[in-house]
Amino acid sequence: MSSFRLKLPTDELERSIKVKEKLESSLMMKKLLLGLVLFGTAMFISNGVITPAMSVLSAVSGLKVGIPKASQDVVVMISIALLVVLYSLQRYATSKIGFIVGPCLLIWFCCLGGIGICNLSRYGSGAFKAFNPLYIFYYFGRNPFQAWLSLAGCLLCATGSEAIFSNLCHFPVRFVQFMFVLLVLPCLVLAYLGQAAFLIANEKTPEHIFFASIPGNAFWPVFLLANLAALIASRTMTIAIFQCLKQSISLGCFPRLKIVHTSRKFMAKIYIPVVNWFLLASCLGFILLFRSTSDVGNAYAIAELGVMIMATVYVTLIMLLIWETNIIKVISFLITFLSLELIFFSSALSSVGDGGWALLVFASGLVMIMFIWNYGTKLKYDSELKQKLSKDLMRKLGPNLGTMRAPGLGLVYSEIVTGVPAIFGHFLTALPAIHSIIVFVCVRNVPVPAVPQSERFLFQRVCTRGYHMFRCIARYGYKDKKQEHHNTFERLLIEGLEKFIQREAVELSLQSEDDVDSDEEPSTPGQIITAPNGSLYSLDAPLLVDFTPSVDTIPETPSCSTPQDPSLDYTQNLELELAFIKQAKESGAVYLIDNPIVKARKDSWFFKKLIINYFFAFLRNNCRRAIVSMSIPHSNLLQVRLTSYV
Repeated sequence: MSSFRLKLPTDELERSIKVKEKLESSLMMKKLLLGLVLFGTAMFISNGVITPAMSVLSAVSGLKVGIPKASQDVVVMISIALLVVLYSLQRYATSKIGFIVGPCLLIWFCCLGGIGICNLSRYGSGAFKAFNPLYIFYYFGRNPFQAWLSLAGCLLCATGSEAIFSNLCHFPVRFVQFMFVLLVLPCLVLAYLGQAAFLIANEKTPEHIFFASIPGNAFWPVFLLANLAALIASRTMTIAIFQCLKQSISLGCFPRLKIVHTSRKFMAKIYIPVVNWFLLASCLGFILLFRSTSDVGNAYAIAELGVMIMATVYVTLIMLLIWETNIIKVISFLITFLSLELIFFSSALSSVGDGGWALLVFASGLVMIMFIWNYGTKLKYDSELKQKLSKDLMRKLGPNLGTMRAPGLGLVYSEIVTGVPAIFGHFLTALPAIHSIIVFVCVRNVPVPAVPQSERFLFQRVCTRGYHMFRCIARYGYKDKKQEHHNTFERLLIEGLEKFIQREAVELSLQSEDDVDSDEEPSTPGQIITAPNGSLYSLDAPLLVDFTPSVDTIPETPSCSTPQDPSLDYTQNLELELAFIKQAKESGAVYLIDNPIVKARKDSWFFKKLIINYFFAFLRNNCRRAIVSMSIPHSNLLQVRLTSYV
């Protein structure tokens, strides 16, 4: 509520609402927007892979200036060694070594500006003529085609500095803006002006102009600082990729992976082991494949421009939908930046055959993985929603649920948060008895460091009191330990359930029994479920319709009772139910976990069968399970594999 802002009716607000309605109502526009988001994410990850390869290889290449006899093989081996050390320490660098980043970068930028001023004072100030925009026309006038080809290389002069600020959630936006304008930009401009002055005086200087322009006595300190800055930029890009993938996983656009939070104070400091080693292998692959900064630079230019173009498109949508900017400003922004980026991008594409192809292949593979996972996950979730059992059907079964209620606690894990999952109907057909208390558990992650134990579980009663069925949403913060022992989890869940029942008794003391069922659903026609032995089982009629429990068993097994005795008040019902829960706790808990398989129907088109039956199945079998990982004994674990055809 503290961030609530009342929006008054304006033309921009009306336009924003119309654009949102257009996007939400058009299936083609939603698919196009999803495709742009996936492509932009893939290009960003590709940029995070090529940045360490380019930065470290370029920094280590300065060794050829300090030691002229050093070969390219030595440069490649040193670069590989530095990257291996960097990614091996990545988990600890996110929290342990982060305090040295700021001072090192401050020294590095001051060093760049100082070298530039030194070269300008030594070789003259003729380089300041570069601020005259007429020279760009002279440059294109002499050889337009070669000038166009060089645009991609010129772009690399302005890239790289953004890697230092890629982890934006660590700093306030204003701080980043001020530091870039007051420190980063002036130092970079002075550095390039100094190199230009050095080139004017030394036209036959070989490669690695920056290292060649360093004064002799300062070469080795600057060389070490350059390598350290390259490693810092690589580390920052890697953390930014971790954050991007974490959000993609939350949105169902990337397979679930193990995420380790290295800080309780900062949510952004995370570490994904699988992705870390995948990035290392990809960086080493690019270095070993190209072995030179020129070919890696071609791929780097394509990645940078791809990210820039996608960012321009995204910012345009944000200006329309969220910022509600004036339409003239939106169009001006889009035309100005997108036209320039497309011109540079066309130049970068001319070097596809010289190294850019590898980057495009890498990004295409990432897009394919994200698309397959999003497509399969959506079909799987929609299938579970369609197959879920209605409350009306559960009422027809009666409190006995059409079978025997055995003492104990049954925890049914499911990803849906409403209704009764279809896997429960499969349990009813496959098992001769079901537990006296059933809890449908759904695990959800919330963006806070830790959830207090008193707020960990949210409960809701499913059907009336006699069924003893509950829905529980278990909420975990990003620093909460999910690998709890099953005994600890059961104890906390039962404590939360008892508190819920006590609160419910107070709240419902003046209400009728019919008001308890707050999760009403429309009645649905009878459902027929196929049992494991091939027989058909109808859930419309209970198996034990004639079963009537004796009065003596009511205190011990309330779940088998017929409608409540009017002589019992809410206090007595509360005591009976709490005693019943205690009895179920003593009998033990069983974890009923579904392991659904999604397959394409036989009449589906070929590519859908290929994507669902093979690619999505491979990704799902090799990713983390969505449920809480606990040390559950095999004797308390029951997994059922249910095949859904989509």
